[in-house]
Amino acid sequence: MAIEESFISDSIIKLRISTYLQSVLSRAGFSRVEIQKTPVMTRITVHVTNPGRVIGRGGDTINKLTEDIRNRFRVENPQINVVEVENQNLEPRLVAKNITNMLERGLNPRRILYSSLKDIMSAGALGAEIIASGKLAAKGARARSMKVRLGYIPKAGNVTKLVDEASVAAYPKYGAIGVTVRIVKPGTKFPDRETKKVEIPKSVAAAT
Repeated sequence: MAIEESFISDSIIKLRISTYLQSVLSRAGFSRVEIQKTPVMTRITVHVTNPGRVIGRGGDTINKLTEDIRNRFRVENPQINVVEVENQNLEPRLVAKNITNMLERGLNPRRILYSSLKDIMSAGALGAEIIASGKLAAKGARARSMKVRLGYIPKAGNVTKLVDEASVAAYPKYGAIGVTVRIVKPGTKFPDRETKKVEIPKSVAAAT
């Protein structure tokens, strides 16, 4: 039981750290975080679009962030590594955030989703799915869901761990909209099937 409680406690701490970093590093283009606990340290790898904002002048920002994590979450010897995002169109959180920004500006939801799907697949993804749920129409319309999908996205089993996923909420004037983005990145190997680069249909390629 003690081992199980330890696993649960570690998972909760990792979730809290991830949520905290999403908040404080939003202006640095936070995408995701990987947390690995070892006997001598807790290695925290942060993926962002602007590493300079995380590191700060002379490393002052990252040093303060390290201290905050140590004190706030009682993590012994946290070591933060900062990695610059190579392609924003392959990062679910950044794609979802971009979609929510456009939804809040009142742009056409269907056009946004298809255009975003095109960008993801053009970046070499083996599969992608975007779901938007909520007030997608004008005032007084019912909440509904819209989904676009292309390529291979597993829905069950351990292989779902190979799919990167993120959810972000938009708050346009007519009501909240939840956006979920799932991406299978280039080079992902599945044990039960061979995946190849997907040809983008004309209907998606024409999206702007």
